[in-house]
Amino acid sequence: MTDVINKSDLMHQIAVRCDFIADTKVEEAVREIFELLAQSLITHDRIEIRGFGTFCLHHRDSRQGRNPKTGETVAVAAKAIPHFKPGKALREGVNDKRA
Repeated sequence: MTDVINKSDLMHQIAVRCDFIADTKVEEAVREIFELLAQSLITHDRIEIRGFGTFCLHHRDSRQGRNPKTGETVAVAAKAIPHFKPGKALREGVNDKRA
């Protein structure tokens, strides 16, 4: 079974590892990092974190879809989808862990 680490767990683990930083400061920093990442994607910026990965947007064109229940044709608007591409070090680390 896969473990899930949520934002609170992440903040707690950082606070434990960096016991010289107050828990409230860790919480502020993590929230600010996520806010900056989100704002960068909203403004269509690309985020590169060396050794970790890249966040960018993949753009999908508008198209004609179909309602599966009625079979009616439906217009699907163009959209941008957030995408994460892991860096080489992260990819290799994950694959080495599985072996």
